[in-house]
Amino acid sequence: MSAVVVVESPAKAKTIEKYLGKGYKVLASYGHVRAFPKKDGSVDPEANFAITYEVIPDKKKRLDAIANALKRADRLILASDPDREGEAIAWHVAEVMRERGLLEGKTVQRVTFHEITKKAITAAFAHPDTINSDLVDAQQARSSLDYLVGFTLSPLLWRKIRSGLSAGRVQSVALRLICEREAHIRAFKPKEYWTIEVGCRGGKGGFSARLHAENGKKLTKFAVANGKEAKAMAKRIEQADFTVARVTKKQAKQTPPPPFITSTLQMEAARKLGFTARKTMQLAQRLYEGIEVNGELTGLITYMRTDSVTLSDDALSELRTVIAERFGADYLPDRARRFKTKSKNAQEAHEAIRPSSSARTPESLKMSLDGEQWRLYNLIWQRTVACQMAAAILDQVSVDICGDNLTLRATGSTLRFAGFRKLYTEGRDDNGKEEGDRLLPPLEEGEAIAIESCTPNQHFTEPKPRFSEATLVKELESHGIGRPSTYASILNVLRTREYVEMERRRFVPTEVGEWVNKFLVANFEDIVNPGFTAAVEDKLDAVARGEQGWRPLLAEFWQPFKADVDKAAGAERPVEATAEQCPECGKPLAIKLGRYGKFYACTGYPKCKYSRPLEGESKAPAEVELSDEKCDKCGAPMAIKHGRYGKFLGCSAYPKCKNIQPLEKPRDTGITCPECGKGTFLEKKSRRGKVFYSCSGYPKCKNALWNKPIDRPCPECGAPFVTEKVTKRNGTEHLCASEGCGWKVKVETEEMA
Repeated sequence: MSAVVVVESPAKAKTIEKYLGKGYKVLASYGHVRAFPKKDGSVDPEANFAITYEVIPDKKKRLDAIANALKRADRLILASDPDREGEAIAWHVAEVMRERGLLEGKTVQRVTFHEITKKAITAAFAHPDTINSDLVDAQQARSSLDYLVGFTLSPLLWRKIRSGLSAGRVQSVALRLICEREAHIRAFKPKEYWTIEVGCRGGKGGFSARLHAENGKKLTKFAVANGKEAKAMAKRIEQADFTVARVTKKQAKQTPPPPFITSTLQMEAARKLGFTARKTMQLAQRLYEGIEVNGELTGLITYMRTDSVTLSDDALSELRTVIAERFGADYLPDRARRFKTKSKNAQEAHEAIRPSSSARTPESLKMSLDGEQWRLYNLIWQRTVACQMAAAILDQVSVDICGDNLTLRATGSTLRFAGFRKLYTEGRDDNGKEEGDRLLPPLEEGEAIAIESCTPNQHFTEPKPRFSEATLVKELESHGIGRPSTYASILNVLRTREYVEMERRRFVPTEVGEWVNKFLVANFEDIVNPGFTAAVEDKLDAVARGEQGWRPLLAEFWQPFKADVDKAAGAERPVEATAEQCPECGKPLAIKLGRYGKFYACTGYPKCKYSRPLEGESKAPAEVELSDEKCDKCGAPMAIKHGRYGKFLGCSAYPKCKNIQPLEKPRDTGITCPECGKGTFLEKKSRRGKVFYSCSGYPKCKNALWNKPIDRPCPECGAPFVTEKVTKRNGTEHLCASEGCGWKVKVETEEMA
């Protein structure tokens, strides 16, 4: 009996095949194998939302390999990732094999596992299941919704604002949150207030207190409104005699935070490590799939797309052993701590993100991981171990000091027992000193207190800060928008579409982003409404639980959405009104957004076509600048022109001849393209000036690389060439160009063949 096992990643395939032994052939799908064709009509609302799929071009050879192996096997075991996307990949692979007539008389099974260890793999394959059709339906529904929104709204944005724009069901809500926060910051009017900081001394030492109350009534934030009042109050404090009226002591326990789920890992990695959500997920994927440790590929963490904080009994037992051995019995609670998952649709069979073995300490992996991998593993290990350690115990003290009907208050705390804080403390989104983060000397009620200094401090209220990656993920999660696996891609799309920029690791909307948001808010209130989007997520979860059909969900969404689209098609193009009049016809001028930025345009268009750029906005030069090049189509001189992405050569005979060329001619590397076997890689520059390498056979062959190709075969898999990557962190590395091989080596230490 033999079986073909399909996983997503080639890195996992090698390890799993070794664990399973003879009779199993493990192959990788390299992610999704089918997708919607990149054209309108792939999801047809008029035909009960019939879906058209096509095999992704570069996945055909992966499917061929699976098909060839399946001809000699009697079982197909689908072992893709344990989430909706993984379930959909399993279903698509099975569907393609069924369409090819390869599943007759064969058994099709589904196995899932949450860590790549021999124990987990063996247990999973001992209890195979079938494909979960409810999860497949939920994934199809989500993909269809996103497709319908994207393919319907994007052309509308092209017509109403400018070409090249896009909208998305979840990304547009995230953009709205960012734009609304920016509007709040712009509209915010600071309000002045003052605090009085008092330097005090008792019999056993000095400390700091703050004015708290007058005539027994707590002062509000704005009770001392200006400098004059603050100075008068400070003088009154300096002249009064003060004694300790009350000393309040209490003991507080601080329990550790739960182990990581996808969103909290992204938040904490952003706060503590400065990683983007995308980088965090890329690093976590590598740690999950396996790193070579002591000559063996080992999965170091459990599956990184999860919203469950559950830990298995085996994991809890091992964690308690590690804590007892490393920190001692005082740091071990009487029983294991179990956390409750908040997500309504969390799958409790899944686990939180944790080390596959907590006994594998970060110190033991220093030589096996690169710097970023190690820092992320260390964060995951510390958080997981800490969640099972004893609570921290704090002694909190509050002292009221009274005189002349005024009350000063001093607060402080001491850490009586560190507990989990000996290993780990959770990061904060916005740095600020907590109340009571200071130590007070012993004070007795009735004790006289001397006033050594009295300092009025001016403050102004501040608006809510712009979103960081951590706080935006937290905001999306609090609204129930998106799912853990989607946050990284949402944030990345906002940046790549140039709807936002990052300033000091905070999201700032660009002009384009704000114009898109204005248009969507004005015409598609539901689509950009956090409550509506969260309700759609709940319905998708209901589909995943088998409680709702996916086609009725799409129908319920599509009908009002299509009505909004039809209405918006006749809406006016968004503009900013001005008080200026058109010098040609006298009608008001408005500010519009065009290809080169904002510009003035007459509201009498199309009868009056007056326009001019705003001062400081880019525009194409008025005079033609000729180059030394000749047009290879008509022989006219090529002119240097300015486009959205910089300079390029365009035929000076335009519009009769529309030939264009890059300003710099591509350099031929001489290395043959492995995709078509005919063209060679040319060194080119992207529209944004980044160097890349593409096949000279374009557009017939679209193979392209970001890294420089090196004419040398890969020593690991024999691929015809390798690539060279240069980074500040890792220096120069050679990497295999073959997708999924994973071979790399630093050039300085490499023995060149």
